[in-house]
Amino acid sequence: MLKRVRTPCIGVCSASLGDDVCRGCKRFSHEVIDWNAYSEEQRRTIAQRLESFLQQVVANKVTVKDPEKLQLQIKHQNIRIDDQQDPHCWVFNLLKAGASQVEPEEFGLQLQVAWKDKSLLEIKDAIDQDYYALSCAYYDRYIAPGKVDDE
Repeated sequence: MLKRVRTPCIGVCSASLGDDVCRGCKRFSHEVIDWNAYSEEQRRTIAQRLESFLQQVVANKVTVKDPEKLQLQIKHQNIRIDDQQDPHCWVFNLLKAGASQVEPEEFGLQLQVAWKDKSLLEIKDAIDQDYYALSCAYYDRYIAPGKVDDE
């Protein structure tokens, strides 16, 4: 049985300020507004899109060498993760919880060559920026052209 899809909201909503893509959760503004009216299938589709974007962005910067070690360390740190998500998504949760305190090797992680000289705080910020950019690009390419202008 599939788990119920929780809202991806992190309490930093920019969709309510007029952004087409929320800078906090990366959902489209209409998804933020209509979330409570969506079926579980619709919510799952949104969650899967967000997970695939995040997984792609994290994997471009960090390799998960040992998912079991990562999961154990994350649980030891009392960081909430979704066990059904790709482990790369866990990395972002870990970095948001305390990037400055993470030793990649101790968590079963390896930085990609282009990111070895960057701090984990810089990597976390770059992941967030790229995640947002990917969501915006998807919105601009596939959602915005189909929007109906009511004016």
